[in-house]
Amino acid sequence: MTGFWADRPGRGRVALLARYGISGIVSAVVHLGVLSIFVSHFGYAPAVATNLGFAASIVASYSLQRWWVFKSNRLHREAVPRFLLVTMVAAGLNASIVYVGTETLGYSALGPQLLALVVIPVSNFVLNGAFTFHAGAQGESEGLLNH
Repeated sequence: MTGFWADRPGRGRVALLARYGISGIVSAVVHLGVLSIFVSHFGYAPAVATNLGFAASIVASYSLQRWWVFKSNRLHREAVPRFLLVTMVAAGLNASIVYVGTETLGYSALGPQLLALVVIPVSNFVLNGAFTFHAGAQGESEGLLNH
């Protein structure tokens, strides 16, 4: 098993999963909050506002996962591209699950989307823990601005 998981026995694993879950909830609240504010207070179209919310949620998610969930010291110049790659993989996985579920298997959109809502956080947890933020990553801290 990857180091980010194997290095945390027992309660460390529970705490890691709890922090990851909380960071996901915070990220979703940021997304919905920005969407709501830009639609209701600034008159943006929902399709535009949701993209602003999504961008804000990526920043929130990256920040929380780097500093609080995985407590990584990987350099931003290494971690940010990896985090964005994992995010793009998740978007592709989401679209693929919904496409196969609706177009190939004939389900309504809700079932495959609910499946994706389970699969994607698990895959993101593993990929970001092992690939993006692993504490054994090459980079060391570059000073205060890198934290």
